[in-house]
Amino acid sequence: MLAEWSAECAAEDPVLVVPWSDTSDPASTAHFIDLRESPYDLDQIVEAEQNPPLMQALRSLNAARSPVFTAKCDAWALGAEELEALRFNIDPTLYSDPADVPAGFGSYIDLLCRDRALFVSFPRQEQVLARLTRRAATLDHPQATLDCVLRPALIDLTGPQEGFAITLYIKAIGPDPHTAWELWSAALEAVVTLLRSKELALA
Repeated sequence: MLAEWSAECAAEDPVLVVPWSDTSDPASTAHFIDLRESPYDLDQIVEAEQNPPLMQALRSLNAARSPVFTAKCDAWALGAEELEALRFNIDPTLYSDPADVPAGFGSYIDLLCRDRALFVSFPRQEQVLARLTRRAATLDHPQATLDCVLRPALIDLTGPQEGFAITLYIKAIGPDPHTAWELWSAALEAVVTLLRSKELALA
């Protein structure tokens, strides 16, 4: 698996605010769902309903013993530009024949650390991401990528707290949509297992 991380914490970069609601579309009812407190509300997350591996990932990441919880997510079939970038980053020779038009699937999940000392520490979360991507790079998922972004976050659930969130982007490419989806599913499961491991020291 190709695994990388970066930080987007400049003044002009977006901040993850929790709780949130979708104000861009008056018809949208999308909003933050605290799956720690309401695990059965998973059925309100359309993307999870449509993609069982994403639902399982959310269930695992919000479980009582998980060191993190989730704030947002999405899943989608990759467009032409994403496919081209992914194909080039994984292996420029992959599907080099113009007649071979690959398919791809991807997702993102916004994560917040439950441990307050870790949530507020930029250096410690940098160390976590370095460990995560180093371990992910050894996973046997050659047609998948993990891209982690460290970004500012503001949580106001029991009082305002400023810290940092991690966005996980997991994408996979395959010869057809079904295969790409299955490769994405397997990569997602492997990364979630890493996140729950003691070696990552997220708690």
